[in-house]
Amino acid sequence: MTRTVYYTATTLDGFLATPDHDLDWLLTRDVDPNGPMGIDTFLPTIGAMVMGSNTYQWIVDHQGAEPWLYRIPAWVVTHRGFAARTDADIRFTQDPIPTLHERLAEAAGNRDIWIVGGGDLAGQFADHGLLDEVCVSIAPVTLGAGTALLPRRIELKLTGLDRNGEFACATFEVVKDGGQ
Repeated sequence: MTRTVYYTATTLDGFLATPDHDLDWLLTRDVDPNGPMGIDTFLPTIGAMVMGSNTYQWIVDHQGAEPWLYRIPAWVVTHRGFAARTDADIRFTQDPIPTLHERLAEAAGNRDIWIVGGGDLAGQFADHGLLDEVCVSIAPVTLGAGTALLPRRIELKLTGLDRNGEFACATFEVVKDGGQ
C-alpha cells in the first residue's frame, strides 16, 4: 500500500532552513547515508516525490551543472515559472492537493510518496488526511528563526527512535480522525 511520507531533517528548535532558505546547518553534519533513517535506505522505498518551489530552487542552485539526483517522477508545487529540465521527469503543478496526491500515488505504484519539503506543503497533505508518516532527523543545532518543520497542529504517534551520526531520528505515524 502506498504511503505518503514526509522525510526531512530539522534543527532542534524545529526549523528546516534559515529565513533566507539556507541549509548550511544540515550539510556540515556527520550522518551515515546507509545508517538508521539514512537516505540510501530510504530512497529505494520511494516511487514518486513532491516538493515546494523553495525546496526545488535550493536543489537547482546547489547541484550546479550536475544531473538531477533522483530517477523517480517529481512534482514541484509552484506558481513560479521554472525552466524545463531534460535530465529528469519533473512536473510543475498548481493542482489541488487531492488531485496531485492521486497522480503521485499512480506514479509511485506499490512504493511510497516522498514529501521532500517544505513543512507547509506536508501540512497541506495532512489537512486533507493524505499524510501517513513523518520521518525526521533532528540536528544538534538551533537557528532561532526560519522555515518551520510543520507550521500547523498535527497529532502524531511515535513509532521509531534511533540515532544516525549527529542526528536523533524519529518516525511518527500521523493520527487521523482524532484516533489514538
